[in-house]
Amino acid sequence: MKFNDIRKSFLKFMEKNGHKIVPSASLIPNDPSLMFTVAGVVPFKKVLQGIEAAPAPRVADSQKCLRAGGKHNDLEDVGHNGRHHTFFEMLGNWSFGDYFKEGSIELSWELLTKELGIDPGRLIVSTHITDDESTEIWKKLTGKDAIRLDKDNWWAMGDTGPCGPCTEIFYDHGADIPGGLPGSADEDAGRYVEVWNNVFMQYDRQADGSLANLPKQNVDTGAGLERWAAMLQGVHDNYDTDLFVALRNAVSDVTGVTQTKENTPAFKIIADHLRAVGFTIADGVIPSNVERGYVVRRILRRAMRQGQVLGYKGALLSKLYPALCDQMGEAYPELITQSGRVVETIQREENAFAEMLTNGMKLLEKEILAMNGNVMSGEAAFKMYDTYGFPLDLTQQILRERGIGVDVPGFDAAMAQQKERSRSSQVFKGGMAEGDDPTGEKIKLHTATHLLDSALRKVLGESVFQKGSNITVERLRFDFSFDRKMALEEIAEVERLVNDAIKAEVDVVMEEMSVAEAKAAGAIGIFDDKYSEKVKVYTIGDFSKEICGGPHVGNTRELGSFKIQKEESCAAGVRRIKAAVG
Repeated sequence: MKFNDIRKSFLKFMEKNGHKIVPSASLIPNDPSLMFTVAGVVPFKKVLQGIEAAPAPRVADSQKCLRAGGKHNDLEDVGHNGRHHTFFEMLGNWSFGDYFKEGSIELSWELLTKELGIDPGRLIVSTHITDDESTEIWKKLTGKDAIRLDKDNWWAMGDTGPCGPCTEIFYDHGADIPGGLPGSADEDAGRYVEVWNNVFMQYDRQADGSLANLPKQNVDTGAGLERWAAMLQGVHDNYDTDLFVALRNAVSDVTGVTQTKENTPAFKIIADHLRAVGFTIADGVIPSNVERGYVVRRILRRAMRQGQVLGYKGALLSKLYPALCDQMGEAYPELITQSGRVVETIQREENAFAEMLTNGMKLLEKEILAMNGNVMSGEAAFKMYDTYGFPLDLTQQILRERGIGVDVPGFDAAMAQQKERSRSSQVFKGGMAEGDDPTGEKIKLHTATHLLDSALRKVLGESVFQKGSNITVERLRFDFSFDRKMALEEIAEVERLVNDAIKAEVDVVMEEMSVAEAKAAGAIGIFDDKYSEKVKVYTIGDFSKEICGGPHVGNTRELGSFKIQKEESCAAGVRRIKAAVG
C-alpha cells in the first residue's frame, strides 16, 4: 500500500466510524509557546483546555508537523537512522467527550488488523502501570498481555491540568533487527517501533499533585504516517518507502549522482529537508535570521551542503520542489497553489548561500591550516559565524567530514562576549538604541508601531516578523519579513485595522513580568538573552501585546489617525513601511 493510499485509508476508516475529517492546520501554530506545530494535539490544545468548542464529538485528520528546534528537535538524527524526520505527518483520531478507552482501543485494533491486514502476532501493546482498565480491555479484545510501563505511558499538558495514561502499539520488524521490547535497555535499537499512541485524558492534576476526575473524558491519538508506510510496505527504514524512494530518485536525477551505501545519508537528509523547507515556506515562513525563519534557513542550508557532499554545486531544493508537489500535492494543495512563491524564495536563499559558502570555505581552509590538533578553537568557529554567517552546526558538519571537532564551549564563550560588547555599546531608551534617531525624540509612535505590527500579521500572516524600526517624533519606519510587494488592498486593510484601534480609544497598559511569563501571556518578542530578568509588556486591548522599552501613549486616541506613506523593498525578503500619525 502506497504512502498516499495509507493516508486515505486511515481517514476513510475514521469517517466510516463517525469522525469528522478536518484538514491539517498550518505548521505555524496559534500558540506562542511553540515555534512550529510539533504534534497532532497542537491545533486542539484549546479544545482540550475547554477554551474552544470541538469541531465535532469525533474528529480525525492527518496533521503536518515539524520538529527541528527547541526540545522538539529531531534535526541531528535525520539521515543517520530510518525513523527520524524534521517534517512528518501525524495521523490522529479524537474523541471529545464521546468514546473512551474501549472505543479507542477497538478502533485501533480493527484498523490495523482487519482494515490494513497487519499480522496481530507482530503487534505489541503497552499500558501505564496504573491503568488496569486498558490492560483488561486489551486482554479481552486480543488475548494479549500488555507491557506495563510508567513515565513513558503518561501524558500531561503541564505540571497541572488535563492528563492521563497512554497505551501504545508497537510493530515488531522481525528477529533479524536488533533491539529489545519496550521498557528494556535496548528498546531504541529498532526492532520494535511505536506506530500508534492513544492518550486517555481523564484526570485534572491539582497544584498539590493530586488527581481529580475531569468532567469530560477525551481521547487523543497519534500515529506517524512514515512509520505506518514502512510497516505496510515491509521495510524497516522509513526512507525506503515509496514516497522517499521517489524523492531520493529525484535527487539523483537533479545531481546526476548515483545512490550508493556510502552516500545514502546525504540522499536521506536532502529528501527530508525538501519536505520541511517546502511545507514551511508554503505555510508562510520566510527564511531569515530569527525564530522560525532561522530554523528554515538552517534546514535549507544543511540540504544544500549535502548536495555539495555529493559533488553537486548548483541550485538543489528549488529544482526538487516539483517532485515534492508530484508526491504530496494532491493531499496538500497549498504546495501547488504556492509553488511560484516557494520556488522563488528557495532560489533566493540558494543564491545567497552559494556566495556565502564560496567565501566562507576560503576562511575555513585557512583556519584548518592554522590548527594544532584535530579540534578547531571556539574563537575560529565563531569567526566563521560572525564573518560569513556559518551557523555552528554547519561548521561542525563540514569539519566532521574531515575528522575534526569544534570547541563548543569556546564558541559559546565567544558568542557571549560579543553579546556583552553589543549590550555595553548601546544604551537603550524607548526600546531603541540611542542614536538611531538624530532628534533624540522617542515619544510613538511606539504605540502605532505595535498596532502596525499586529495589523500586518493579521493581513499578511503570522510569518511576518519585525526586522527593524526607526522612530522619530514625526514619523515611523518599520521593516518586516515579507517576500513581495504589498497589494493596495492589503495596505488599505492594514491602515483600517490600525485606525480602528485608534478610534476604539483603548488604554495602553504596561506590566512588568519575567520573560517566561511574557511568553505564556502571548507577548510578541524575540526571546533571546537580550532581555533582562524583568521585561515591560505593553497591552493594547485585544489589538496587541508586545515586549517594549516604551514610551507609549496612555490611550490610542492620542495618536489621532494613522497613514502609510510608502511601502517598499529594503532587502531580500524584507519590506519597509513609512508611516505617520496625527
